Amino acid sequence: MTKRVTVSLPDDVAAYLDQEPNASAAVADALRARMDRASATVEMLRAVGIEVTNADRDRVRGVLPRLSAEQRAEAQRRRDMLREGTWPADDTAAA
Repeated sequence: MTKRVTVSLPDDVAAYLDQEPNASAAVADALRARMDRASATVEMLRAVGIEVTNADRDRVRGVLPRLSAEQRAEAQRRRDMLREGTWPADDTAAA
């Protein structure tokens, strides 16, 4: 099921979408990634032995700065490794 939604976007984002063969898919992928970010972070922490509680989340929510584009790309690379089962056996983040 789909629903048509109209949004206003900054010029640079709109220009990016103009280059996409399927703008709806690009937007959906980006929003799903944002929706999954918190659970993916918990998965990564759990993979290295850190258990995050609801109290922990409440304590730091809104305190940490937004991630840079480079940090988001690295986080995505690590999430992909976790999902694919390619996280290094020695728990390093593999360069």
